[in-house]
Amino acid sequence: MFYHSRRTVVAGSAGRAARDLRHFTEMFSSPDGRLPRWPSIAELAAGARGGTVSPTEMVEESLRRIERLNPALDAFVAMRAESAMEEARSAEARILRGEGRSLEGVPLAVKDNTAVIGMAVTRGSHSTGSSLAVEDAEIVARLRSAGAIVVGKTNLPEFGAIPVTESERLGTCRNPWDLSLTPGGSSGGSAAAVASGMVPAAHGNDGGGSLRIPASCCGIVGFKPSRGRISASPAPGDAGAGLVTPGFLTTRVSDMALLLDMVSGPAPGDPYSAPPPRVPFSAGLGHPGPRLRIGWTCVPPVEAPVDAACGEAVRHTVEVLGHLGHRVEEIHPNWTRPWLAEEFRKLWAAAMLANLIGADLGPGGKPLVEPHVLALAELGRGVNSGELLQAEARLQLHNREVATLWSTWDVVVTPTLARLPLRVGQLFEQSTSDPMAPMAAADQFTPFTPLVNVTGQPAASVPMHWHLGIPVGVQLIGRLYEDATVLGLCQELESVASWQDASPTALPDWSR
Repeated sequence: MFYHSRRTVVAGSAGRAARDLRHFTEMFSSPDGRLPRWPSIAELAAGARGGTVSPTEMVEESLRRIERLNPALDAFVAMRAESAMEEARSAEARILRGEGRSLEGVPLAVKDNTAVIGMAVTRGSHSTGSSLAVEDAEIVARLRSAGAIVVGKTNLPEFGAIPVTESERLGTCRNPWDLSLTPGGSSGGSAAAVASGMVPAAHGNDGGGSLRIPASCCGIVGFKPSRGRISASPAPGDAGAGLVTPGFLTTRVSDMALLLDMVSGPAPGDPYSAPPPRVPFSAGLGHPGPRLRIGWTCVPPVEAPVDAACGEAVRHTVEVLGHLGHRVEEIHPNWTRPWLAEEFRKLWAAAMLANLIGADLGPGGKPLVEPHVLALAELGRGVNSGELLQAEARLQLHNREVATLWSTWDVVVTPTLARLPLRVGQLFEQSTSDPMAPMAAADQFTPFTPLVNVTGQPAASVPMHWHLGIPVGVQLIGRLYEDATVLGLCQELESVASWQDASPTALPDWSR
């Protein structure tokens, strides 16, 4: 049942204590003892504005879930419980004045590489210190302006460098479907928080798959918008050659669309700006679009073996898409290059080196970072400016070749990952003898995701398959700026698959 507290009654509104919560609490009934997923964000905010649930109840429910589940998952690394409750009470007062906003009272989480005023931005590293942010990042400010309440910050690997969420500073985040497995990374804490039901949605960002990878591992929706769709302000917008894009992890496509509606659009000084959608993303989901030309492949852009379960997920998905009336065809894209991972790593290494400039130093004047990050930074130090520009140019020229695929196909479907979720610690098994070994292992785990960070295209991972109880994501890649097409296709798949009702099996019995 939904947690109801008498403390949520706003002064001067005694009638609220007697309001009818039956419809809302029924949404949270759990006959099998599993913790149910949240209603949609639109339902939550409408319930708050309409008086069927209060913002304080929503925030208290989120905090209660975090207190119960986080010791096992380590998804949250910092909380703002008191501030969140104060904001919830202010939201109730705003609602009483008839000023409720689109996300009023909805609890959300923010990845701990993004500024929330009054909280440290650790980025998962001992080298960043503990100074408190003096302003919100643009995406956080827009969420809060729409009424959302940040309850805490989520786990990530150091500087988001690897596709698992394990670091010396923040610890190991685990997968709510199997605690021995990784939730993926680098937005793994956000993914685990959403998949476990601690919050209905969470912020993340994606520089090589960091939203789509954990979405696949945790059985939820991850969407990397087109470059320039969401501002990265006040961070440098072109950091890492424009690879990194903010975004979200949700259980429902409708939640993703609503959040995008709330935060999309440029901020002053952004180097990129995506054109606004013809209609709001949320509105577009209600109108099925034309049948699409969809190509599919299990051939990765970076050479790597693909697990049979990942291929099966794609074949199942395209069969569903065919039944939905789309034109579906297997394709054989000429996009695999032996040098792709090496050139991408030069950009990634340069970004790691930039992270260490001005960072806190430890004994002997060495940066307080983990061996794989230091090895990446040293690689970046050995890449001169001409080689870096050449790597960017080589990747961009490859993009020109790859982009012709979307002249023929509206959407290309691939596995999200080449392997099932790794065991906790597996990525580091060879790191004692070779600090760069985690990066080579990452290439074999995530060969499908980095390409669209270079091209800037929109791409989603949706949980269309389960293998022995573990979710397996499928990636849908659209044309640049055609985010609405990808979201609409994801919505069609959700209507058939109903993944939003799936509840992770590794969580404790909530009925006890």
